[in-house]
Amino acid sequence: MKRMLFVMMAAVICLTGYQTAWSFESGSTGALGALNPTASTEVTLPEDGILNYTTVNIPTGVTVTFKKNTANTPVYMLATSDVQIAGTVDVIGLAGGTLYNGVGGPGGFDGRNGGSAGQNISPGGKGMGPGGGSGGSVSTNFNYSASGGGGGGGFGENGSKGGGQVNFSPPASGGSSYGNTKVLPMIGGSGGGGGAGGQYSPTYNTGGFGGGGGGAILIASSTSINITGTIEANGGNGGKSSSSGNYAGCGGGGSGGAIRLMANKISGSGTVTVSGGAGGSNTWGFAGGAGGAGRIRFETTDLTGWTGTINPMTVYSYASPGTVFVSNLPTLTITFVNGVNVPATPSGKFGLPDITLPSSATNPVTVIVNGANIPVNSQVTLTSVPEYGASTNAAGTLSGTDASSTTSISITLSTLYQCILVAQATFTIQQAMYWDDEKIEKVRVAATMGKESEIVYITESGKEIKAELLAKAITDSKF
Repeated sequence: MKRMLFVMMAAVICLTGYQTAWSFESGSTGALGALNPTASTEVTLPEDGILNYTTVNIPTGVTVTFKKNTANTPVYMLATSDVQIAGTVDVIGLAGGTLYNGVGGPGGFDGRNGGSAGQNISPGGKGMGPGGGSGGSVSTNFNYSASGGGGGGGFGENGSKGGGQVNFSPPASGGSSYGNTKVLPMIGGSGGGGGAGGQYSPTYNTGGFGGGGGGAILIASSTSINITGTIEANGGNGGKSSSSGNYAGCGGGGSGGAIRLMANKISGSGTVTVSGGAGGSNTWGFAGGAGGAGRIRFETTDLTGWTGTINPMTVYSYASPGTVFVSNLPTLTITFVNGVNVPATPSGKFGLPDITLPSSATNPVTVIVNGANIPVNSQVTLTSVPEYGASTNAAGTLSGTDASSTTSISITLSTLYQCILVAQATFTIQQAMYWDDEKIEKVRVAATMGKESEIVYITESGKEIKAELLAKAITDSKF
């Protein structure tokens, strides 16, 4: 059984403050020196994903890609001085095929498998990630088993439905959008769902696999970023069904990923793109759905020199520079499942179990969840999401201290399919602070295993203030 942790928390707190103009600093140590490749190259990401450069200069005709680390973090390319991109910076998701899934870019999520052929035709798998596209379904009609295409992955936009035909199979749903316009925390795109296997008697056909979601990259310079080339975090296309598989579903496309640029000045005539991948197709219309677009964020005080292309503009946002990283956030961690240790860096992927329970394990199983910087007596809701079928929920209460707490929760897991466990908590803090003379009513905190956390403060009128803005105001001594 597998799990991937998503921590969602809410609280009540109050603050005061406001923002003034300031000079942005990327935080780069410059330890790696200058990045100045003369030929296309793959950069190996450290385990935290942070690349500390002095300058970055990627010339025309040169493509820079990144080898993912074990935690699959986003790419954080920091520079103490100028960043010049005349070539290509690539964190795209890969296309799915007939026998292999599309792999997500760094910080992005994989597409899922197509349904199998043979006497026991199976549905397609659901794409990985918060907005993974649903797998195609199988519906038998006389001597036909005509199968639906997988749904496209979602992120900045919803993914599209997979194809299906009346009296055969209903269309698979596309993945939902998630995240926020500020691209905090940094997270990549979600994978497309796999198409279901199909039959046109006596031939059995394999469904196409889903495309991978685009990766996530943050490029920050303490001076300027100039782009005359391309930065791309597109989703991968969905795969076609097997060569004779007109009655099998095709894979859904992966969603686009995330690109966040931060500098005192951003200029250039290049292209920044986070398009979703296309769904696979065949002659009978059992196509995969297209992936939704990802998210693009420019943070600068000088955009006067930018004449380039942002694709698509519907997922673009702009603001003055905020803070690159956030620290000391509340967290939840799933540490044991039925007495089995959870890996420190779980993969959180169907098909690659983090935990395999013994055959003697029976439902309900006991899951231990630890909290940090969360008030004791806060309730934790645990959800088990199987690869196929309905989810189950259970709850427990944290005990110990605010700094370190734990709870034991009994939950029923699917005995047929692998599961991902999701933990959520809600807590209340009583203080008396304000923002722009308006009382803060709630604090929403979200953290994903292997990703950065996000805190949003919410006023009584519903105004949302990012923790990064708050932290900057504190740094500027405006409290």
